[in-house]
Amino acid sequence: MKVVALVQARMGSTRLPGKVLRPIVGKPMIELLLTRLSKSKEIDEIVVATSNKNRDDQLQLSVKSLGYKCTRGSEKDVLDRFYQSAKFLKADVIIRITGDCPLMDPMLVDQCVRRFKQEQVDYFSNASPMTYPDGLDIEVMTFDSIKRANRVASSEFDREHVTPYIRNSDDFSKGSMSYTEDLSSQRWSIDEPEDLIVISNVFKHFAPDIFFDWQDVLELKDRNPELFMANKNIKNNEGATMSTGQKLYKRAKKVIPGGNMLLSKRPEMFLPEKWPAYFSKSKGCKVWDLDGKEYIDMSIMGIGTNTLGYSHPEVDEAVIKTVKDGNMSTLNCPEEVYLAEKLIDLHPWADMVRFARSGGEINSISVRIARAATGKDKIAICGYHGWHDWYLSTNLNSDKNLDGHLLPGLQPKGVPRGLAGTTLPFNYNNIKQLEQLIKENHGEIAAIKMEVSRNEGPQDGYLQKVRDLATENNIILIFDECTSGFRETFGGLHKKYKVEPDIAIFAKALGNGYAISACIGRSEFMQAAQQTFISSTFWTERIGSTAGLKTLEVMERERSWENITEIGNSISKQWQALANKYNISINTWGLPALTGYTFNSGNALAYKTLITQEMLKRGFLAANSVYVCIEHKQDIVDGYFSALSPIFSKIKECEEGLDVSSLLDGPICHSGFKRLN
Repeated sequence: MKVVALVQARMGSTRLPGKVLRPIVGKPMIELLLTRLSKSKEIDEIVVATSNKNRDDQLQLSVKSLGYKCTRGSEKDVLDRFYQSAKFLKADVIIRITGDCPLMDPMLVDQCVRRFKQEQVDYFSNASPMTYPDGLDIEVMTFDSIKRANRVASSEFDREHVTPYIRNSDDFSKGSMSYTEDLSSQRWSIDEPEDLIVISNVFKHFAPDIFFDWQDVLELKDRNPELFMANKNIKNNEGATMSTGQKLYKRAKKVIPGGNMLLSKRPEMFLPEKWPAYFSKSKGCKVWDLDGKEYIDMSIMGIGTNTLGYSHPEVDEAVIKTVKDGNMSTLNCPEEVYLAEKLIDLHPWADMVRFARSGGEINSISVRIARAATGKDKIAICGYHGWHDWYLSTNLNSDKNLDGHLLPGLQPKGVPRGLAGTTLPFNYNNIKQLEQLIKENHGEIAAIKMEVSRNEGPQDGYLQKVRDLATENNIILIFDECTSGFRETFGGLHKKYKVEPDIAIFAKALGNGYAISACIGRSEFMQAAQQTFISSTFWTERIGSTAGLKTLEVMERERSWENITEIGNSISKQWQALANKYNISINTWGLPALTGYTFNSGNALAYKTLITQEMLKRGFLAANSVYVCIEHKQDIVDGYFSALSPIFSKIKECEEGLDVSSLLDGPICHSGFKRLN
């Protein structure tokens, strides 16, 4: 009977890359583990089973230099890697040990192997149930067991973690070994930098001796608990349950303030601790996470950027050609001229255009132009307009000024106090409030800057009244169409209401996922851009304007704005019908193509979390809003509502007394940006 210890190891750890070769007391971790295992009396051969990725070439070389074999196989399908390795090695019995456990005790391994032989089972472990410290996990199994599991196991989880199928199936005989007390809360494996500190402390204490046993470590912890404090707040066995995306997000929060670049995309906004967080590819209305799992995006679709769907073939082809021909040069790209002409054709009231790459940038450019053109400082605003100083200064006098403008309670830290009083908020559809604001700041307001519509449309000719007020008081009227543009009309939403601004700005949908934004306006105001400094290197790159041109071409041919409006209206009606079916009170809101709903309940946030949780299990990225694209075909929408209906049924039970918290697998999602600051 040949007993082979297969040590599972790779360089591509998500949380601690290259950890198996990290030095501990001057030796790579893998060397310490292999050297300690070599003292086993029951192991016939020790082999490292790594992946076939190039980054693991270094590990293979290191292992071979120590005099051990190294087999290679699939990075994700570790079950197959183990089977193929065992088959190649002609192993009768396999001991599974992970490479991040340098405190593994060879005497404990021998004890498990002897028990396995005595009980004559298919599978034996000291980790089911967990009683030994995490990092001393030993699994022993027959070759036939791993062969059968490899043939039958189908889930990605079972194949990545090797033994779950065997452990959970009644088709295998099993045995286990427990310690006299439960020590499973002690963390002796290495997944995080804090773990490396603890294990290094242990080896430093016993150095130069590396053959101390696990009970020596236990006694050390009793005598010197301070050596084990670094990782005390890290949960055990997270790696087995945490997605690759969540693992990467944990790393991100250590090196990126807040964890990412956009508040709206933080996992806490959707499903804390469970949201996939990162994508590997996207196409149409589908997204694949870092584990290769496929989801239908019935959520925010790139924050509303992709009305034609992800990776539209014509737009991508145009961009790829640009990349091949060269994206940057000393000379200017001609596409910016063609795109400017196209935008002016769509908006005959406008004469000139300036481009940038993001909505925040173009918002600030429009404000700078208005101030330069008028010589006035104050801006009256309604709605959401980005993150720059000019906008956040609204909250310098009170952190409640933006409460009705998407960013309630946002603290304007880092914004110069001297900007206080330069940005003045007013509420949508309240013409009297705007009139009073203009009166109180007579002759000081450069621009009225507002979204044409977001969650509600204009009432009683509101937009025209704003237009008249601006004209009468020599104030520039700026329509922020970064979000609304190209969703209900081919161009700005203001075309629907037949009210012309002096300046309008566009972003998001303009490039179908590629960075491009535009400020269009009347020449008498736009020429002021020449009287101030508005300039940036990457506003001159070629990809954005190329994507914008092709996106507009496809939009016009497909009449995409009509398509997504129809789909959005249908979705909104079906939400209401579903709510009526289960006698649940909701409010629907938003532009048709940016539609959403809210539960009229004290548990609204918990219900939103439950929906995201359960829809994720069913293969959907979903919460309580949908940013519609032309790839949201009828079968997609039908499948979405088929999955959503039973969740609404559960919410009805919660409204009748069932505790919603009992249905949640983790924390409730965040309600807004305030909790993330």
